[in-house]
Amino acid sequence: MATTPSTSIPDDGRGSGREQDDRLVEVLGEEECLALLGSAVIGRLAYTQDAMPAMQPSSFTVLAGEVLIPVRPGSRVAVASHGTIVAFEVDDVDVVRRTGWHVTVIGPARVVTGADVTPTSDGRGIRPRVRPAGHCYIAVRITLVRGCRVRHAGADVLRREAGGGVLDCADSIA
Repeated sequence: MATTPSTSIPDDGRGSGREQDDRLVEVLGEEECLALLGSAVIGRLAYTQDAMPAMQPSSFTVLAGEVLIPVRPGSRVAVASHGTIVAFEVDDVDVVRRTGWHVTVIGPARVVTGADVTPTSDGRGIRPRVRPAGHCYIAVRITLVRGCRVRHAGADVLRREAGGGVLDCADSIA
């Protein structure tokens, strides 16, 4: 786990500006990323539709190395995701303390229908956002997983960890 201090927070007129921001960004290991992924209920699927980036909030579950997302058969997201590389992200954010975590999974997607939609998948408690007459799943194989956590630290930790390097995900943390 690598950490680095985040950038300072400008004063927004509400007295929230600080001379030194005490937040640290931690790069999470794969095991912790998978545990956090399994603890979330809603995520966002990122895919390409008509050569443009698209996002869809989705309920999901993790089963046998795949993220399973229930969708309507023939829906735009099902058609656009089949046979492509997609990303799926979950997070938890405390907007008041400006802390939280995010995990991103990237991998090939396939559409699971018919006999492949087993009681094992259906029995996991996930439901489509809109209840369709029938459903299928977008299955995203967990090929690449990465994540970050932003937390507060004391001044002694900041001094010890300053200069720890630039992290890929630090730019995405507000």
